[in-house]
Amino acid sequence: MLNSIRQRLNIPPREEWRDRINEMIDTRVRAIMAGLSLKELRAIARGDSPTERPNPRYKVHTSSFWAHIRPRYYLQGMTWFTHTFRLGWFTMFFFALEVITGLVLMVYYIPHPDQAYQSILEIESNVFFGKLFRDIHRLGAEGMVIFTVLHMLRTYFTGSYKAGRSFTWLTGVILLGITAWLSFSGYLLPWDQLAYWAVTVGTSITESGPVVGPAVNILMRGGVDIAANGLLRFYLQHVVLFPLLAIVFISVHYYKVSREHGISLPAKVEENALPEEEIKEANRRIDLIPDLLTHELFLVALGFFLILVLVGFNLYGAPLETHANPQVTPLDTKAPWYFWWLQGMLKIDPATILETLLARVGINVQLGEILNSKFIMGLVIPPILVFILVAIPYIDRNPHRMARKRPFAIVWGVAWIFVLIALSYMGLPQFGIETPAATRIIQDLAPEEGLGELRAIPFEELQQGIYTVGEIEAGEDLCGRDFSYYPKDDPTNLVVGCPNLNNVFFEYQERLLQAEEEGALPEMSAVMIIEDWQPDVKKITMSIDWLEGEEEKNYEKHYFLHQDRPRAE
Repeated sequence: MLNSIRQRLNIPPREEWRDRINEMIDTRVRAIMAGLSLKELRAIARGDSPTERPNPRYKVHTSSFWAHIRPRYYLQGMTWFTHTFRLGWFTMFFFALEVITGLVLMVYYIPHPDQAYQSILEIESNVFFGKLFRDIHRLGAEGMVIFTVLHMLRTYFTGSYKAGRSFTWLTGVILLGITAWLSFSGYLLPWDQLAYWAVTVGTSITESGPVVGPAVNILMRGGVDIAANGLLRFYLQHVVLFPLLAIVFISVHYYKVSREHGISLPAKVEENALPEEEIKEANRRIDLIPDLLTHELFLVALGFFLILVLVGFNLYGAPLETHANPQVTPLDTKAPWYFWWLQGMLKIDPATILETLLARVGINVQLGEILNSKFIMGLVIPPILVFILVAIPYIDRNPHRMARKRPFAIVWGVAWIFVLIALSYMGLPQFGIETPAATRIIQDLAPEEGLGELRAIPFEELQQGIYTVGEIEAGEDLCGRDFSYYPKDDPTNLVVGCPNLNNVFFEYQERLLQAEEEGALPEMSAVMIIEDWQPDVKKITMSIDWLEGEEEKNYEKHYFLHQDRPRAE
């Protein structure tokens, strides 16, 4: 009866309807997936061979806007992990991550000195997943710098800038500079103390330039000091100018790599230093779809997983110090870690070095006014180093790429790595800067910016009292052995005594006594005073007295610690 009704109403059989629906779905899928059918997508997911002829996976590269910029295949040797370590790929991964998280943060950030710091607090506390996005953005920025540098080093040590790749190397050097400046310009945006003063010190280098130096400094800062104009300029550079420049040069760099000369093969393959079978295998084609595409999807998943582990388990977090204060310069101000080498160079005084050398041969001259350290080490040497970096493909005329056939280039590269490490160490605030002993000891225990050991003491252990240096023997418990408490973060773990307070006080005492013995703090007397200031606030006073000649000196710092304050791990 149903068949007769279907025939009268001219309704096609169920099998025909199913074929029509499948055909409609397949047509839509092919339109969306640049010619790949459902069956083909299933084969790709399974790692099976193409289901049609000609290979529809190649058609994707001509039909898809995104896929056409990728080559259809790579040579097997290009994909060896030990050859590239996927450093260039991860650089692009972090750049994409920066763009995505940066766009989200832009919605809530206000680039004005009166509101910038508060907007960061709003992002971290009131925006859904705001702190997560900010931590990922900061981690991605540092990751991009690290992988860009490692990618350049890999390219150098494998000789991949040879054989017509000099222009690609140039674009890589430019991208290294853009990456560094992107991170540096974003460093100011939180508008906290360390960021403000790091950028202030960094931009002051331009002042020493002849004729136009002061004008360039004002142009960068937007005024004599960094204020609203300066913050806005750094913000626009960070979110508009340099991202656009990065996209342009990444496009050029990628086009040269993917369309002109490709990723370099391992040196042993190019110079036939492997058995014939291995060279043949290294030159075997590997299709982008699905082999390399699935590998890249795995790398994306791995990258996100590692980032979320670092951020989620508090192994990394974007720092935020106190609000920027142009009237107070904090101790231990330092540049971002990737500019420590430059800060270290600024501590080198070429005039003093030359005067000492000339004095040894009987020539006494004063070169301080001619060889200004900030000008020579900040504005002359760095451009020379960049020029040398750009000129490497033209300086190194050795046709070989294998390390054993280019020993001078390898030793030269390793030497410069050690030089940069040494200069970076010199760039630390503790190197070459004399800080009074009392100031240094208290600063190390309770830094002006950051947490430190003192702020890490649990609130329960801050028992009221006056603790005098030299009157308490090491090993004695300041709270008494009868004192115990359960930490708020671990209510099942009974803590007996005050181990954290003991550690801080005895380190304080030990360093002061050592400084007195060395003559830095003659006739020293010091105390640590803990007071109940408010129901949930303790006041800690660290006071040091000593004699300097016949004059009595005192250095004293006060700290107010709230019960719910953040604590260092």
